[in-house]
Amino acid sequence: MSSEFDVSDFRHVVSHFATGVVAVCGNEKGELIGFAAQSFVSLSLEPPLILFCPQKTSTSWPRIRSLGKFCINVLAEDQGDVSEAFAMTGEVPDISWHENSISGTPALDGVIATIDCTLNTEHEAGDHTIVVADVRGLKVERPNLGPLLFFQGAYGHFAPAS
Repeated sequence: MSSEFDVSDFRHVVSHFATGVVAVCGNEKGELIGFAAQSFVSLSLEPPLILFCPQKTSTSWPRIRSLGKFCINVLAEDQGDVSEAFAMTGEVPDISWHENSISGTPALDGVIATIDCTLNTEHEAGDHTIVVADVRGLKVERPNLGPLLFFQGAYGHFAPAS
């Protein structure tokens, strides 16, 4: 890579790729812990695996990691405030949730879908960690809503091409 590489140029260019937003949540003795993430993908169908990437500076991920199980909450287009609540470092978001029937992990109220997971493995990757997780259960909660999208530093929603 050239010595002329500029991190702000990199951020600007990759901001032109729209991503969905999820909240990765754990249940620590009845307390909701979690963080918002844009780096989330389905990784494998056989076996069912997902991947997400928390920042190494995350204060929530080490706590969730120690639980070994967590819920990926796919945020709906009307949940920008939920994403913002999970972006506050060190704060417990005041978000309505219920225990997932499979493992007791936090399923946030109002999300599009939930994916119940257990930790499989982690890989170091720059200023983030790549987390691979086994899918243990999943459910579509609100099938008629679109996803919360993040594009060029702002939230948006999906509109099908005509």
